[in-house]
Amino acid sequence: MKKNTLAIIAIVVAAGAAGTWYMNRDAQAEAGGGQGGPGGKGGMPPTTVNVVAPQRQDVGVDVAANGTVTPQRTVDLRPQTTSTIRQVHIKEGQFVKSGQLMFSLDDRSNQASVAQAQAEAQRGRATLADLERQYKRSQELVAQKFLAQSAVDTLRSQVEAARAAVAASSAAVRASQVSASYTSIRAPMAGRVGAINVYPGSLVEPSVSLTSVTQLDPIDVAFTLPESSLGSLLAAQRAGKVAVEASTGVADAQPITGELSFVDNTVDATSGTIRVKAQFNNSDGLLWPGQYVNTRVTVRTIKDAVVIPQNAIIINAQGTFVYVVEQDGTARMVPVTRQHAFGLNAAVTGLAGNEQVITEGKQNLRPGGKVRLAAAKPQGAQGAPAATAGKDKAA
Repeated sequence: MKKNTLAIIAIVVAAGAAGTWYMNRDAQAEAGGGQGGPGGKGGMPPTTVNVVAPQRQDVGVDVAANGTVTPQRTVDLRPQTTSTIRQVHIKEGQFVKSGQLMFSLDDRSNQASVAQAQAEAQRGRATLADLERQYKRSQELVAQKFLAQSAVDTLRSQVEAARAAVAASSAAVRASQVSASYTSIRAPMAGRVGAINVYPGSLVEPSVSLTSVTQLDPIDVAFTLPESSLGSLLAAQRAGKVAVEASTGVADAQPITGELSFVDNTVDATSGTIRVKAQFNNSDGLLWPGQYVNTRVTVRTIKDAVVIPQNAIIINAQGTFVYVVEQDGTARMVPVTRQHAFGLNAAVTGLAGNEQVITEGKQNLRPGGKVRLAAAKPQGAQGAPAATAGKDKAA
């Protein structure tokens, strides 16, 4: 009984080995015939890959940062004298022009002071005119020997004193007029009015804030960049205008383009950053003081760069390289250097720009291995490779 069992086991093992050999032989024969390689025996089937043609374009090297919108000027309006608000000429949130009247204070006392100073100046001028006439007659009398020279000298001194008094009274008039002008508070610049804290009849003094005026156009965006970007930033600034884009994060909102206007003179040793500002035209009011924005600075531009998808780049112990398809349908490994990555693409060196770069299927490739383009037409169809490459390029 034991011998029969061993015989049955031996028969089963032999049958299994024979079946495995037969199946492997059929698979090898099919692979050899499908490849169509030399001899058609035992060759690996070609690897199916997708390819893309490199693009040549100018690539901007950008540095992104978070920024805050800051107005170039904000003025807090306060009265320069203690008085009562007579009239408020503006509304909260209103846009005002430079020099526009905003508040009128009670000016009756100031106007009275101006009138008094003007009257004193007029009296001084009248006194001066009388003394000048006396001095002129005295000179004629001295010439005729009817008046002593000492009397003439006395009159001349009086004329000079009267002239000084007239000058002083004229200065007093101007001073009183300046004080009277403090009762009319005007906009120091064009901008938007903030909250108004007083009303007609309110008693105000120099410590009371009436409102504020903020300049909105143009407007600045302040942000910080790492000190590693300082060299490229200064080089770009020396070469010309440096473009800065700001986006508010609002859906469907287009970025606003401005110009770099300020680079701080020191690097913050604690954070390793440098403070910069960009100026934007804000006539549409898209940027608001205190608003949080995302900024992007183009520190340099790579001219006529070769651009390929980043998923085509392979990095391993051998270095950084891509696979390209040769004319004979084999894969060739080309070392590349990544210059700048942006989005899904990257600018690289090492390619001429006319290759077919493999993007998918490269994980199974070896240098010199046979490849087949995905979705290729049957043998003998015209323009199949070109159509496939064009489709991948459009994608």
